[in-house]
Amino acid sequence: MIFIALLRGINVGGKNKIDMKLLKQTFEQVGMNDVVTYINTGNIIFTNKSASKTELSCILEEAINKDFGLEIKVVVRSVDDVREIINAIPETWKNDQDMKSDVMFLWDEMDDESVLENLVIKPNIDRVKYVPGAILWSVDTKNITKSGKSKIIGKKLYKQVTVRNVNTARKIYELMQTKNS
Repeated sequence: MIFIALLRGINVGGKNKIDMKLLKQTFEQVGMNDVVTYINTGNIIFTNKSASKTELSCILEEAINKDFGLEIKVVVRSVDDVREIINAIPETWKNDQDMKSDVMFLWDEMDDESVLENLVIKPNIDRVKYVPGAILWSVDTKNITKSGKSKIIGKKLYKQVTVRNVNTARKIYELMQTKNS
């Protein structure tokens, strides 16, 4: 089975620095196969035939703690999970000078459509959608300061998501698909 491990809060603002080559070795040492990293923000694609997503998260969090001395939360999603998320992103959503569109991958314990009830969503500004495993959020850059998206920072939910822009999410899925071929 093909998986992506999404690490929260590494190599951001000079904190929780992890070298991707060393991280790849850590994954391989705990039994992950065909390990590929994508950009420096903690996106690791791999295969594993025996463990569940929950087991993989625990194994990887422990290995990262052991090898790097960091307590990093790891969200694991299968290629099927990511396909469902990617297919739910409107094709018009992008991440560029005109639009900011993100995928907020949810921890399993927060993965429910009811999470939307705790968000500040401005109907004429924010485009927000729940899909199993993620919240999709898009806003035109001209309205970014008016968006409710920044209100998530500091809330409990913010500590239970890891965010990737839609361009990164689409590339991750593309890389996962190449492992299927």
